Amino acid sequence: MSGIDALESLRSRYQLAVDAALKHFCENFGECVPARLAEAMAYSLMAGGKRLRPILCLAAADRHGISPENAIPLAAAVEFIHTASLIHDDLPCMDDDDTRRGKPTNHKVFGERMAILAGDSLMTWAFGYALFGLAVNGIDANRAIRAVVCLSDAAGPSGICGGQVLDTDPESFEPGEDFVYKTAQQKTADLICASVVSGVILGGAAAPKIRLAREYGSRLGLAFQIVDDILDATGTPEELGKTPHKDEKQGKTTFVSVFGPEGARERAEEESAKAAEAAASLWGERDEMTLLAKQLVHRSA
Repeated sequence: MSGIDALESLRSRYQLAVDAALKHFCENFGECVPARLAEAMAYSLMAGGKRLRPILCLAAADRHGISPENAIPLAAAVEFIHTASLIHDDLPCMDDDDTRRGKPTNHKVFGERMAILAGDSLMTWAFGYALFGLAVNGIDANRAIRAVVCLSDAAGPSGICGGQVLDTDPESFEPGEDFVYKTAQQKTADLICASVVSGVILGGAAAPKIRLAREYGSRLGLAFQIVDDILDATGTPEELGKTPHKDEKQGKTTFVSVFGPEGARERAEEESAKAAEAAASLWGERDEMTLLAKQLVHRSA
């Protein structure tokens, strides 16, 4: 298995279920949702992407006894949260980006006001959608609640929202190398970590396995963000599907600005190795989740 593309292998097993659930969601908003709001939500939710986070959620749950069919409400909620964060991240008051996944950003198509509301709607609907769907699928209520609380923590002020503050608010900037890790952890790694941990919780894993899942997800998320910083400094719009060199132009503190490209790459490889070690303890050396940790650090987009 060492020669496989781990992400593509995981996508082949789980992405169809994710895309089908998102499509069904977008086709059944209900009459109470204004048409333009529904259109704006669906525009970003169905814009494509690797679906890394919901795939990690399904894969983790699957490895702990919960079938993808039963875990899909949780995985879809992960993508609602991620998509909402991207809509808001692209806004003029945040990163002010014109493209995302090779398409005009939500606010460029629907306006800033509608984009804010589309992001708010996806974020708030995520939690009820997950809890209701998991209940319908017969998942233990205590496990479902704990899994959804894990996602809520990753989305809120100690997770994505707090990370955005650290990333964009000059009054919140701190000196020292630790700050770039803190920002990356909250802005990016926390949701990737929660995607894995919530799936493991759903399967009723004991505390030691949850700790390993948290180590894996956190390290994987940090490696992902470090590579993102490198790609922003070196990539092209065609490769990235978004505007490159934004971090430098906005004067952001990134792993590249703090450690340089080579230093950032070394730190990405360190985090990747630690993630792979945790995954090997959980699922084995040859499992796709372990291979993913080793391979994701070399991604080009």
